[in-house]
Amino acid sequence: MSSIDLLIVSFPNISFDAEDEDISSEEDVNEWVRTYRTLEGLHSAKKISRIGLAEFGATRLSQLLPHTNVKPSVDQINVRDCCVVPKPLILYAKERNIELLTHNDCTDILPADTLRQLVVDEFGLFGTDAKLAPQWVVKYTAVIRSRGVVENKGRVN
Repeated sequence: MSSIDLLIVSFPNISFDAEDEDISSEEDVNEWVRTYRTLEGLHSAKKISRIGLAEFGATRLSQLLPHTNVKPSVDQINVRDCCVVPKPLILYAKERNIELLTHNDCTDILPADTLRQLVVDEFGLFGTDAKLAPQWVVKYTAVIRSRGVVENKGRVN
């Protein structure tokens, strides 16, 4: 694969809450900016076509956007605990041409216990007393053009 159409970055300890409009610390924003600039470099190198964010409400977006050269094209939010996207976020995203997507994934995609089970128990890597914690996780969807995939084939009686 030579390029990625859309890369959505999700930062640790950030979850979307329709009621949460907390201002993040300067340290958090600086971390977002450093990561985002790396993605902008990949965008400039034509490795990523579009950059997206996950779990950013209007306040977080307003903190990050002034530091970006390539605006995010997507903001993906978790609607597991709420069912309505807040109007301020809808308006903010619309004004800046940011597409809002929703998901209902769990917030801890790779728990430390699961990682340990895979790496230590399944593959026998590291010692049994190793303390493991994931630093990053990749979740991807690959779409192969000109191919049909049947996800669920129903039966009519």
